[in-house]
Amino acid sequence: MLTFFLFRSVFKWIFRIILAFVSLSLLWVVAYRFLNPPTTLLIQSRASEYGTAAKQEWVDYDQISDNMKLAVICGEDQRFKDHMGFDFKAIEKAIEHNIKSDKKRGASTISQQTAKNVFLWEGRSWVRKGLEVWFTILIEALWSKERILEVYLNIIELGPTEDSFYKYNQTDRTSVNENAEESEKIQPIFGVEAAAQYYFNKSASTLNKTQSAKLASILPCPRSCGMNSAFAIHHRAFVLRCMRRWGKKIML
Repeated sequence: MLTFFLFRSVFKWIFRIILAFVSLSLLWVVAYRFLNPPTTLLIQSRASEYGTAAKQEWVDYDQISDNMKLAVICGEDQRFKDHMGFDFKAIEKAIEHNIKSDKKRGASTISQQTAKNVFLWEGRSWVRKGLEVWFTILIEALWSKERILEVYLNIIELGPTEDSFYKYNQTDRTSVNENAEESEKIQPIFGVEAAAQYYFNKSASTLNKTQSAKLASILPCPRSCGMNSAFAIHHRAFVLRCMRRWGKKIML
């Protein structure tokens, strides 16, 4: 009998904890449907690492170039318009590839990346992955696709690279500084508005196709590959081909 009451008490507490988590997470997601996230754990982590606040300037969905939206969809999630948060075809292909190859491939959608970056922390664990699934389901159910893409484009990391302090523009790259003491002033870059200003000295609303593809090309490795790396050049070409081929068919 004592065991029964102990089990019942434990079950009640577990139920209360789950109910509290579900309620709070729902309120959190609903709030961010209307309010812009003030920061993320990743942004704060980078700010602490760099010793300075991140470059970030929030811009509304209609203030971001359609070229940038299309480039990101082409590079990160071509089925974004149609899926409900998870691209099962991409997941199946990734599993098949990872079985055969030592070089692992991911299949995270824009929705999953948004859920992870806004609500969770860095790292890999089954707990974090499970929470990523939960928050992905919530934002797909409670946000519009436009809101998901808007938030994503404002909180993604876009540099600078860890091993250099260079600033790119449309035609060349110029050393920001050669003084090691000044290197502490380099800031982590988050969001397409800050990236557009940093790399091209212009607003995200005026990015052309090539500039948008350049930014999209470094999304998979914002700190380990610059725009002139072999990976970024190859990925940029892929993004531009996709933009020319699919265009408005995959746009929202």
